Amino acid sequence: MSETSNTPPPAPPSGGIADPAPLGLAGFAMTTFILSFANANLISEKGTGAFVLGLALFYGGIAQFLAGMWEYRRGNTFGATAFSSFGAFWLTEWAIARFGGGGDAYKTEGLFLFAWFIFTAYMTVAALRTNGAVLAVFVLLTVTFLLLAIGTWQHSSNPPALFTRLGGWVGIATALAAWYASFASVVNETHKKQWFPTWPR
Repeated sequence: MSETSNTPPPAPPSGGIADPAPLGLAGFAMTTFILSFANANLISEKGTGAFVLGLALFYGGIAQFLAGMWEYRRGNTFGATAFSSFGAFWLTEWAIARFGGGGDAYKTEGLFLFAWFIFTAYMTVAALRTNGAVLAVFVLLTVTFLLLAIGTWQHSSNPPALFTRLGGWVGIATALAAWYASFASVVNETHKKQWFPTWPR
């Protein structure tokens, strides 16, 4: 065995846990992006739901939930609460679509989305202490949930209600903001240089 094979690997950062935020943001962004295109009535192909549900289960759900658990390990209360909660949101969306949620439940669905509006609104207050990129995601997401809740209460599916379509457009903007926050974070961390601003607060 050569000497080089006995060389220990470099110590991983932050006590062995890499920054999970880019993963959590990316999982949230992609799932929100695809669903928001459907909400905005930009795509209405048969079978679109299968793509949304697949992302909701694996990327927006499981991957993002794991990012939240890793944030707990790093001692980041905000990141742990945000990623775990929104990972659970996407898992809930998958479960509702897969196992139930049928019938005339639009009032309950609207209340479900309004409850997420409340959660996102108070997380936005906490996000004031993170950075501008993350804050933008939470501001846009708060508006998205409110519009989708109102749109759901309007009870129109073909075409989607006006507020649902508006929520879709704001959801697309939310996804793009989350993708940017993920992109800037992972590139800056990988290159050990602040190439892309996140506007720390």
